[in-house]
Amino acid sequence: MQRTSFDQMPCPVARSLEEVGEWWSILILRDAFYGLTRFDQFAQSLGIAPNMLTRRLKGLCDAGLLERRLYQERPPRHEYVLTDKGRDFRPVLWTLFAWGNRHLAPEGESVVLTDPETGEAVEPVVVDGRTGRPLAKGVRVVPGPAATPGIRSRFAPRTAI
Repeated sequence: MQRTSFDQMPCPVARSLEEVGEWWSILILRDAFYGLTRFDQFAQSLGIAPNMLTRRLKGLCDAGLLERRLYQERPPRHEYVLTDKGRDFRPVLWTLFAWGNRHLAPEGESVVLTDPETGEAVEPVVVDGRTGRPLAKGVRVVPGPAATPGIRSRFAPRTAI
C-alpha cells in the first residue's frame, strides 16, 4: 500500500508528520537525545530490524534531523548525530514524555525528566517565547501570511448565532 505524503500540505502539523510521524523515527530521535549515535546502538536499544533502521536513519538524515558522519575508515563506519533541526525537536519530545506519563502510565512513571543541576523532577510546559505565558489554553489558530484560501476559510472567524 502506498503511503500518503503530507509534504505538500500547507498545514505545519501535516508537514511535521511527514518528517517524524513514523513511530520508529521518534524513538530514534529519543535515543539520539540519550546520546546514542551508532547503528548498532540504535538496533540494540530499539530491537528494530536492520533494514527498517537503515530506512529510518536515511529518512531522518534526508529530512535534516540527523547527520551521517564517518567515524572509521576501515571498514567504513558511520555515526548519526543530531543537527540543529534535530535538536529543535527536543521540546516536542519532552512534552510527549509528560503527556505519556500523565495519560498512559497507569503503573507509574518509568522515565522522569529532571533538572540537571538540582535533580528535581520538571514538568515541561509550552509557553509563548515572547511573554513566557503558558499556552495550555486560550490559544487560537489563525491563518498566517502564506495561508491558502482553504486555510483562510477553515480558520475564518465564526460569528455567534
